[in-house]
Amino acid sequence: MRSDVTHFNCEIENGIATVSLDRPDRKNPLTFDSYAELRDWFRDLHYADDVKAVVFAPNGGNFSSGGDVHDIIGPLTKMNMKELLTFTRMTGDLVKAMVNCGKPIIAAVDGICAGAGAIIAMASDLRIATPEAKTAFLFNRVGLAGCDMGACAILPRIIGQGRAAELLYLGRSMSAEEGQAWGYFNKVVAADELMESARALARRIADGPNFANMMTKTMLAQEWCMSIEQAIEAEAQAQAICMQGQDFHRAYHAFVAKEKPVFEGD
Repeated sequence: MRSDVTHFNCEIENGIATVSLDRPDRKNPLTFDSYAELRDWFRDLHYADDVKAVVFAPNGGNFSSGGDVHDIIGPLTKMNMKELLTFTRMTGDLVKAMVNCGKPIIAAVDGICAGAGAIIAMASDLRIATPEAKTAFLFNRVGLAGCDMGACAILPRIIGQGRAAELLYLGRSMSAEEGQAWGYFNKVVAADELMESARALARRIADGPNFANMMTKTMLAQEWCMSIEQAIEAEAQAQAICMQGQDFHRAYHAFVAKEKPVFEGD
């Protein structure tokens, strides 16, 4: 998996990719180019066996302030409907790529996490925050609907319909304390422990059965629109596939030998 990207930071080491936006002086806003490159990178990730987990990190004390006012918001006001739809579909494609990349994503949130930045954290599988994290789905505050990049579908599934409605109608900031109480954040840690905690969680995932983790992520996404009967059948098929894998056999033999299994992802 390539780490030689242009419009965001990326490091890959021992199966863990750490990515972050690269404009800390402006609280890491997204641009047309960073949207597109992130979308393409996460699409490619689906086919990369050398990356087992991803940490989406802050930079300079902030996660992301969302779409850049000058580089994105201004130009959008001059576009026609076809151009606007091309843009909104591209931003949605980033979320689709994250959901379908097959690798668990951990968002490490510090400082400002707003607009599209909040969407990136939302689209991650797990979220760790600092007490200073301020998350805002602020589309309403700029005259837009809260239904941006899948927010009306995904956010209620994380924190519930009423709480999601409050954030999306008001565009107000959600504190780290609220986010943890509502189940949005898995953990809140001190700022100097954030990346250590995120990487430790990524390490645990990366050392696990990666094919099975991919299957779990796939089913978490696909079962949103299934009936209970369909979901149970889909999980039966997914589990039967995993039972044919060597990691399942490794776990069994390690258990019998009273050893810790070493998974290899096949």
